[in-house]
Amino acid sequence: MRTRKTHQPESIENFKQQLLFWTQQFDDVVWLNSNNHNEKYSTYDAVLAVDAFTSIKTDYTNAFKKLNDYQSMTKDWLFGYLTYDLKNDIEALTSNNFDGLQFPDLYFFQPKKLFLIKGDKVEVQYLRMVDDEIEADLQDIKAFICSNSDENSNNESQIKIKLRIHKDEYFSKVERMLAHIHRGDIYEANFCQEFYAEDTQIQPIETFNKLNEISKPPFATFLKMDDKYLLSASPERYLKKQGSTVISQPIKGTAKRSENKKEDKQLAEGLAKDDKERSENIMIVDLVRNDLSYTAKKGSVKVDELCKVYSFLQVHQMISTVVSEVKENVTPAELLRTTFPMGSMTGAPKISAMQIIEDLEETKRGLYSGSVGHFTPDGDFDFNVIIRSILYNQTQKYVSYSVGSAITAKSNPLKEYEECLIKAKAMREVLEN
Repeated sequence: MRTRKTHQPESIENFKQQLLFWTQQFDDVVWLNSNNHNEKYSTYDAVLAVDAFTSIKTDYTNAFKKLNDYQSMTKDWLFGYLTYDLKNDIEALTSNNFDGLQFPDLYFFQPKKLFLIKGDKVEVQYLRMVDDEIEADLQDIKAFICSNSDENSNNESQIKIKLRIHKDEYFSKVERMLAHIHRGDIYEANFCQEFYAEDTQIQPIETFNKLNEISKPPFATFLKMDDKYLLSASPERYLKKQGSTVISQPIKGTAKRSENKKEDKQLAEGLAKDDKERSENIMIVDLVRNDLSYTAKKGSVKVDELCKVYSFLQVHQMISTVVSEVKENVTPAELLRTTFPMGSMTGAPKISAMQIIEDLEETKRGLYSGSVGHFTPDGDFDFNVIIRSILYNQTQKYVSYSVGSAITAKSNPLKEYEECLIKAKAMREVLEN
């Protein structure tokens, strides 16, 4: 049982920042911030969960069954992540590429302390064992100074970003992927590359705030699990369950922004009309429709929006929205298992694409192209797609970000490489400046 209290701070934006800095004392933290993107399927403006009462941390073996059992047993708020490599639980696949980050494959926790922000109000929910701490915590949060000392700053040493795949090798690998497409092995695959820095220390909250400030995406995430961090500026929803309605919003199609309003409008209009980008998006929409059909009531899978262009601070994106009505007796974990990994980060057909991805990529994806989100006590959930994100293993002093693009028959290797650099720009700026 949870004790609930409504709190109305003087400034909600100041409270959000104070809340985030206050989390530094905890080992288990998930902060989800919509940056006030109040879209059709939005629920909360921001959510914070801290301090694990119970948790699950496992490799991919029987991971979705373990998650189902954990969620069914707790019937409470749960926060955590699914790594891309849970594909190995669903299909006969492997992940043998290099992993410098070492995140467990699946991790969820039941928070003792929960803050739900909507408009100018905060709903505080504490488990009864700690509810006597609510007032003291609110006073601590209010008094928190949102600053970092110089000694913890990113700027104490130059961060040297390295490429796991260099330009000529990237071109060679894309050509090999195109050969698979021309042979008919796949129609499309999302090919990703890692940028990384070794022997590097960053200040996670400061870095997250910088990344969020220049991107302000609808699915921003700060996650801490002991010594491992995710700092995400994701613009993409993977899957949401709201009652019996299931929503997926895959992104495929990217164009840069321009400070010149006329040119920026032309770039957005050009993306909307681009045959290659539209074909990428439509292929993934078909894959999502097929995935949702396994758990949907007959005839309920529908495309709400097809190839609509949305503008973010860094890029224009082409987004589609697919919805369905879920059949009775389908568990939340089963909904995730039958749609994971998300089609926008794999390709079509999905299994063949994942096999080719594993062969051509150099890095185990781990949390990149996986998902972070939460379950509610009544079994609803909302999960994002982990892209535009910095991952950090504090103990190993290893920092990583990865980017990718969809390879289709119409792909030009140079243009795909340039698209990757556009997507990587925000992360690189944050780390190097």
